[in-house]
Amino acid sequence: MQDLGETKAAGDEAENGDVIGRKYLTFRTDNELFGIPIADVVQIIGIQEITPLPDFPKYVKGVINLRGNIIPVIDIRLRFGKPAIPYNEGTCIVVTRMEDACMGFIVDSVDEVTDLESDGISAPPKVSSDTTNKYLTGIGRIGERVVLLLDVGKILTESERKDVCGTAGQTAKPVSGEAEAGKTAAESKAAPGEKDAGGKIASLKKAEKPAAGE
Repeated sequence: MQDLGETKAAGDEAENGDVIGRKYLTFRTDNELFGIPIADVVQIIGIQEITPLPDFPKYVKGVINLRGNIIPVIDIRLRFGKPAIPYNEGTCIVVTRMEDACMGFIVDSVDEVTDLESDGISAPPKVSSDTTNKYLTGIGRIGERVVLLLDVGKILTESERKDVCGTAGQTAKPVSGEAEAGKTAAESKAAPGEKDAGGKIASLKKAEKPAAGE
């Protein structure tokens, strides 16, 4: 017979999983509102120095050093065929985990972490000339606003992801400070200059650049 305490713990765990499953991080790119599952988000950092990678498409901006971990960075604007704009104080890098590697996505600005119920999500269009549609998992509604829900695993093809991550020398080890096994990104504590991915997104402190010689 199962202990009542175990039953409650299992129920709480399932409930927490359901809550996280309904939470999305929303961000803006080219005046469009996008959302990705908070469970896919590791950290959010301000724009910082990016080391370019030779012989890659323009949307692959290069790599960053995140606490000793080399993370490839993709510019969402360029990947979606939008015009490039200068980065500013609102520009963020959303670090996500895709299978055995981490990837950073440059976005114009981060909006909020919000709940989206299944009845508020519609299926994405099946036929469209919009190049972003192949990355969509659905279209959500937050009040009067429309949110385009993305599958981060489809923003790059499998071969592109392997090439980029291989060049960056990524392995399956988690980013330092990332949520441990069994924890969600929302429970992971962000380092100074970063935002907690579970976000009570308040103010974004910019990641400090290392001093010369460090």
